[in-house]
Amino acid sequence: MDFIFMLTRDDRTVTDCLDVLDAVRNLGIGDISHIGFKDVGVRPATLARLHRAIKDMGATSYLEVVSTTREQALASVRSAIDLGVDRLMGGTWIDETLALLTGTGIEYLPFAGEPLGHPTRLAGDPTRIAEDCRRAEAAGCAGVDLLAYRATDADPLALVRAARAATTGRLVIAGSITTADQIQALADAGADAFTIGSAAFSGSLRPDAGTLGAQLAAIVETTATTAG
Repeated sequence: MDFIFMLTRDDRTVTDCLDVLDAVRNLGIGDISHIGFKDVGVRPATLARLHRAIKDMGATSYLEVVSTTREQALASVRSAIDLGVDRLMGGTWIDETLALLTGTGIEYLPFAGEPLGHPTRLAGDPTRIAEDCRRAEAAGCAGVDLLAYRATDADPLALVRAARAATTGRLVIAGSITTADQIQALADAGADAFTIGSAAFSGSLRPDAGTLGAQLAAIVETTATTAG
């Protein structure tokens, strides 16, 4: 299972994202080779510099759409195209997004379920999640982005298991993952990857330590124990 480090807090890219990325580069902590951000919180010029720096590290880059209106979400898709990210996550306008991404090589993983508000919550029971996963796969998406731990209508792991049973694509669990037990449970339920941003910055993963390095080290160590 892959750990995607999101340079975000409360669903916004942190304003010192470039400094944070520099710090991560110099930490020497395990394998942090998947790095993402949102297109809100900092200026487009900063996002462009950030993305170049991520790719210079040899990491896979992700942009996650958090806008809940069609117009804003498709604007985020265009931002992803301009930046040249490797993977685009989020949004629910699948056909329009895939049409914009044609020929770019960017893999798309839409939200399963119904995202609500900002920071985003997730509506939808396991049946709805499974239906959305099958629809995304049939449309040609690379997988789905599931906000399992922000669910309003169901047990988070029930949603993960329903998604796993419904798709052969990449299953990424995003949002509100704060403990090693949650990471292990996601691995057991069949997730391919998970994102953590806010929890690393707030110190939730390792409350007895205060540095970002200590939080990331705890995540990387826990992720390694889930392999196999």
